[in-house]
Amino acid sequence: MPRASTDPGHVHAWTVAGGLVESTEGLLMVRNVRPGGETDWSPPGGVIDAADPSLPDGLTREVAEETGLTVTSWEGPVYRVIADALDMGWRMTCEVHYALEFEGAIDVADPDGIVVDARFMDAAGCAEVLVTCARWVREPLESWMKERWSTGDSREFHYEVRGTRLDDLAVHRRAP
Repeated sequence: MPRASTDPGHVHAWTVAGGLVESTEGLLMVRNVRPGGETDWSPPGGVIDAADPSLPDGLTREVAEETGLTVTSWEGPVYRVIADALDMGWRMTCEVHYALEFEGAIDVADPDGIVVDARFMDAAGCAEVLVTCARWVREPLESWMKERWSTGDSREFHYEVRGTRLDDLAVHRRAP
């Protein structure tokens, strides 16, 4: 099943997956270098390719590529995010899953060159770095970190993104 498409209205739609990977040191976060050189931190993950057999398989691939860690068991989704940026011509759907088991050591070697650092962070460290990421990444993650709901209580977050310049976007959360 294709995971990226362009609909007749010329809106590029794609599916992204994010991974909540925790250790005794905290939550795994990755530092991303965006076009133009700006950086932000987020949980590891990325675009699910049409060649990925399933969303969890694609997420396992993304986490391994970005961090060197191999997740052997996922639970989820914990939450889902939909961001509509119609002025820029895209719609992103992201499912975030929780890693039940993983192995390996952190070794950043992202073939896309976006992820340049990865580390486990405690709650204070996460709060400090989350201020730099997009609202549709930050708010759902902050909510989950505060409330820690189970996958049986999976939540949805919907955002409307207006504007065409990344430094001047208006982002509004909508009711699901």
